[in-house]
Amino acid sequence: MIKHIRKIPYVDIGLQHRAISKELLCEIEKVINHGQFVLGKEVGLFEKKLADLCGVKFSIGVNSGTDALILALQVLGIGKGDEVITAPNSFVSTASAIKLSGAIPRFVDVDNSYNIDPSQIEKQITNKTKAIIPVHLTGRPADMSPIIELSKKHNISVIEDAAQAIMGKYDNKPVGSIGDIGCFSFHPLKTLNACGDAGAITTNNKLIYEKLLVLRNLGLKNRSNCEYWSMNSRLDSIQASILNVKINYIKEWTSARRKNANIYNRSFSDMNEIILPPENEKNYSVYHTYVIQVEKRDELKEYLNKNGIGTAIHYPVPIHLQNVANHLGYDRGSFPNAEKQSKKIISLPVYPELENDDLKYIIQTIKRFYQ
Repeated sequence: MIKHIRKIPYVDIGLQHRAISKELLCEIEKVINHGQFVLGKEVGLFEKKLADLCGVKFSIGVNSGTDALILALQVLGIGKGDEVITAPNSFVSTASAIKLSGAIPRFVDVDNSYNIDPSQIEKQITNKTKAIIPVHLTGRPADMSPIIELSKKHNISVIEDAAQAIMGKYDNKPVGSIGDIGCFSFHPLKTLNACGDAGAITTNNKLIYEKLLVLRNLGLKNRSNCEYWSMNSRLDSIQASILNVKINYIKEWTSARRKNANIYNRSFSDMNEIILPPENEKNYSVYHTYVIQVEKRDELKEYLNKNGIGTAIHYPVPIHLQNVANHLGYDRGSFPNAEKQSKKIISLPVYPELENDDLKYIIQTIKRFYQ
């Protein structure tokens, strides 16, 4: 008897696009026809929609999530000689943004939520510390209350790296509205995704908003007057037109991700070999990634691949152990939780278009591996 192997990729953006292709093409065609490819009306419309979604007064469309972080640091005046605290297990862009600003990343270990451990932050604060960047990794908000308390106590800024967490909530507050600034990515693999690079910054501070409008546009106040040395990081009109369509579906897609995650949680709840994503009442996770910790991670990944199931690892090498970070003074063992997790984590498919039979097949295949 030939065993039937289903093909379930880790992500399938094509499924999403096929369902809304007519809407997308219609909006793209409008931009092509009016020809305002840079800072066209679509950008302003998306900024309004995003601000409403995140419960903030202002949002600014930019070229990418990384640019959002760089501009956030720049608008706060953070640069050479300053220090910024963040987690070591994020995507490298968080630390890269700090380095590119001229500042120094100072890492703090994570807890079992995969987010920065607030109880370990204060001992890393020095007179050079100018900001904390909590990363809402996997779509689960970091524990923000103690972080905000520390920021007020030490007069330092909080920049939320919400690249993976749009629609997430902490204590019923949307991510991107809790710190001084929120930074979002709309990379094609994100929950709310463009068809290329795109990002945004959110804030309730009018002065920050007004300065960011200038900073994202080469520091130009107008065509004739340049106020700051800055980058070209404008969200283009075609990507904004795509996001204007997709943002109307984000609540539906988030609900589907959470439904899929809950099916996994129930199905794996009795398995000692699997550590499930943590849940608590304060955090509304959007499951950008569904991450579990398992024994024999690499063997399981290979087994799932042989059975047609795509997976990923977010992320296999913590930032402080990357070659580029050698000069920062950290060694193996500096952040034991992040390092231990990196050897056990695996991300399963969780995208909204997964069918129940797909989930059933993934669950059965994993259970068969551990029998």
